[in-house]
Amino acid sequence: MNIYVDSEINQLERLIIHSPDSGLGKVVPSKAQDWLFEDIVHLKTMRQNEYDYYVRILLYFLDPDKIKNVPQAKVGYENRKFFNPEKEEYFMSVKVLEFERLLADILKESRLRRQLIAAVSAIEECSYQEMLDFEKMDLKELTKVLITGINAKGEMFFPPVPNLIFTRDIGIVINDYILLNKPAKMARSRESLLAKYVFFNHPYFEDLKGKIIEVEENEEHFLLPEEEQNSRLDTLEGGDVMMVAPNHLLIGISERTSLEAARQAMRKLFDKKVLTKVSLVKIPAKRDYMHIDTIFTQIKKNVWVLLSSLGRAAEKQKKDRIWEELGQKEKAEKLVIKQFYIENDKEKAKSFENLEDLLDDISKNDLHSNEETVFVYSGNGEFPYGAREQWTDSCNLLVIKEGVAIGYDRNDKTSEAFEAAGFQIKHATDLVREFEDGLTDPDEVENTIILLPSAELSRARGGSHCMSLPILRKPV
Repeated sequence: MNIYVDSEINQLERLIIHSPDSGLGKVVPSKAQDWLFEDIVHLKTMRQNEYDYYVRILLYFLDPDKIKNVPQAKVGYENRKFFNPEKEEYFMSVKVLEFERLLADILKESRLRRQLIAAVSAIEECSYQEMLDFEKMDLKELTKVLITGINAKGEMFFPPVPNLIFTRDIGIVINDYILLNKPAKMARSRESLLAKYVFFNHPYFEDLKGKIIEVEENEEHFLLPEEEQNSRLDTLEGGDVMMVAPNHLLIGISERTSLEAARQAMRKLFDKKVLTKVSLVKIPAKRDYMHIDTIFTQIKKNVWVLLSSLGRAAEKQKKDRIWEELGQKEKAEKLVIKQFYIENDKEKAKSFENLEDLLDDISKNDLHSNEETVFVYSGNGEFPYGAREQWTDSCNLLVIKEGVAIGYDRNDKTSEAFEAAGFQIKHATDLVREFEDGLTDPDEVENTIILLPSAELSRARGGSHCMSLPILRKPV
């Protein structure tokens, strides 16, 4: 299976997703934030009325033969077995890959099965008897337990991993390598472990042998006092990593990704000569932003959607400094952008004052855009809609092909900004009907923002960009 990604915007040909599993329906209010969910969700609505449309859109664009003229896939069909990875009727595409199915595949091998049961039992502190019980489970039930923590009888052995729906955070494909994550929160440790086993052992990823990069703690970390260790962990999540051009990677330093991990990843990529340029973007470490893909994503070579308050933060900061000197408390957000690059076999560095300057440089110098760089702002740059709609993922879009992206339907002002920038706005429910009736061909869709129903999906604090792990795009 070919694995290659060198941009955020070229034709998407293969990705990994994870459909909302029953563990999401077990999140209770008292544990929601501990499990990194912002709210409890109505699982049936999230699946049937929202996420299934996401999958339909992906299949029509990436693997139309799997969905065209298939009655079980049509809107209004009496059950959703076609979309349920636990069912025999599941669509089983090799272009829209389901993580749960990949996990089930490797569990067929008894050696891997025993190793993974032991590893999960260790990190989840299961009893020895529970570990023995896992070994007796059939393949289907064991797969379900390892993801949801719950068996067929409804017994809970350990917490669910509701964030697994956000497969972007598992890792990121960088040209023909993959950088695996090291999550910042214990609530995501199990999904990271499961992902390692899948990428190192599934036959689909045989060609990745020797090209999987992991973030590790160095030996000095183990010698630190325990109270210092937790504050100096090397952590990195895929939402903070963007492959924006064949030679250029962005890494966010955020609430979830540490400077130490970003530096380690950059060093390993440079040493392996995977690319020649890495830009580190330090954003405010707070829940509002979480990852860099919550504040900006790319739509075309020359088009980006972003939160306006962070676009030219340095300029705003300079203006506010006058008032700081007079005693007014600072209000401007701070971003720090450092770019490291290899030139004549030497590592050099430079800085960008503003996020927009960096994005403009990528469009013009890395992607060779001859058009003016366009910035579409969350909430159309209007108060209070910019912040409100950024919270519900107005800046977090997945590009299917250049100029065609999936977003959420609740971000009205951002949609107006896209229209003003020349994009057509299309609701996923309408577009799917047109595909089903043969009125529209996916190949003919251009400059379009496709809006998913998102009342429940948006409660989870992640958009379509988060819900995707692209592993193959057409090269730039």
